[in-house]
Amino acid sequence: MKENIIIFDTTLRDGEQSLPYSLNSYKKLKIAILLEKLGVDIIEAGFPISSPEDFKSVELISKTIKKSKVCSLARCIKNDIDISANAMRFYKYNSFRIHLFIGTSDLHIKYKLKKDFKDILEMSIKSVIRAKKYTDDIEFSCEDAGRTNIDNLCFIIENVIKNGATTINIPDTVGYTMPLEFSKIIKKILNRVPNIDKAKLSVHFHNDLGMASGNAITSIQYGARQIEGTISGIGERSGNTALEEVIMAINTRNDILNFKTNINIKKIYDTSKKISEICNFSISPNKPIIGSNAFSHSSGIHQDGILKNRKNYEIISPESIGSKKQNFNLTSRSGRAAIKFYMKNMGYSEKLYDLNKLYKNFIKLTDIQGRIFEYDLESLAFTKNFYKESKYFKLINLEILYKYNIENKILINLKIGKNNKKKIISNNKNIIYSIFNLLKKISKIKMKLKNFISKSKIYKKNIIIEVNVFAIYKNMKFYGNKISSNFIESYILSLISILNSIRKYKNIKKIKKY
Repeated sequence: MKENIIIFDTTLRDGEQSLPYSLNSYKKLKIAILLEKLGVDIIEAGFPISSPEDFKSVELISKTIKKSKVCSLARCIKNDIDISANAMRFYKYNSFRIHLFIGTSDLHIKYKLKKDFKDILEMSIKSVIRAKKYTDDIEFSCEDAGRTNIDNLCFIIENVIKNGATTINIPDTVGYTMPLEFSKIIKKILNRVPNIDKAKLSVHFHNDLGMASGNAITSIQYGARQIEGTISGIGERSGNTALEEVIMAINTRNDILNFKTNINIKKIYDTSKKISEICNFSISPNKPIIGSNAFSHSSGIHQDGILKNRKNYEIISPESIGSKKQNFNLTSRSGRAAIKFYMKNMGYSEKLYDLNKLYKNFIKLTDIQGRIFEYDLESLAFTKNFYKESKYFKLINLEILYKYNIENKILINLKIGKNNKKKIISNNKNIIYSIFNLLKKISKIKMKLKNFISKSKIYKKNIIIEVNVFAIYKNMKFYGNKISSNFIESYILSLISILNSIRKYKNIKKIKKY
């Protein structure tokens, strides 16, 4: 029978510490609700003593959350504990958890706390006893446990359990330990602490050396039964254990990991995406499980293998985590199998085009623009001079009169075809949509703006701005990418690139599809 691993989420506490600004109580509540729907067992809602807003957040979450257990952090200080309990006083669905912590390594005791081990032991015992007045669910963390003397670590654990601690957390606070090294710490605690069976053993890792997920998996193999981490691995410095990685490792490798969790894995992708939007941070494309590249393939060999059987190069199906099936990046590394696959998906029989000729043209175009999209393939297959960028729509002049919080005047001079020029003046506070709507009106192309991303960098004392725009025309996705020293110019040129691609797409001869 599979043992259950408790998932303790600290996105709202440790995760928030990595953000450039604090989340307000409303945003924290939205995240807590997402975590509850995901199936997280324990939500660490915050550190109430740290600020009035954090107190308010914990209080609000305690009033709302019903299924997940609510927890808040407190130092081993009387006032911290009282405020932590007070913030959770509205939680009625189960006993709330107070999470106590104190530094136990010689480094922390001497230089941070400026005390000795006897002082730390006394503070720990008194704090557990005080927390016991408010709840029977007390977690005790030995901060910097990875660098704590093992004799001291076992001694303090034994004494806090004796006085009422029900969960013992062993954190690698600075991401210092290696999996094999940490497994020995777990083994020693289980063998040397006589009353360890009276408490759950938890682990909490940071990712400074990239070991957080590996340490977490190793720890449960050696006896830990609670994993602490965050969604997407956000957290101090290099982040915390990424919970989705541990959860999917357990789910995927159940041949060697005889465990289970209460997580609804089909909600992983949606939850991580929504939390990243609320926190205003971007998920790295190469992030395991949830990154945009996690299920995309560029190599022609990989693409061919995926088409034959997705298991050839995917150990997790995107559908299992609630993501849509991703296909291929069409680049110079792609092969004929991927091109054939896309043409078939668009409804073109192999009899309607020459695959070898299309592939040669495809390679030429990738040398010019890097990545190819579906509408490019149609142009390559059925039009001449495919590699020349269409300039049917061309920007001649742009003038913007911007006034803060007042309607802005925008003038666009656009060349259409050989002679046709149009000038449109618009007053609108939203420059982004105003420009988009103007170009749509001028071109008479009914496209929809879905997203745009702007990136900037300094190059030789000049600011260079790259804008990527994503639009939809008749259910087909179109992309524009331009670089300029001016954001608005990059944005408009990207939109004009899309207009030219759509026009080329519209002018492709109507081919009889099978």
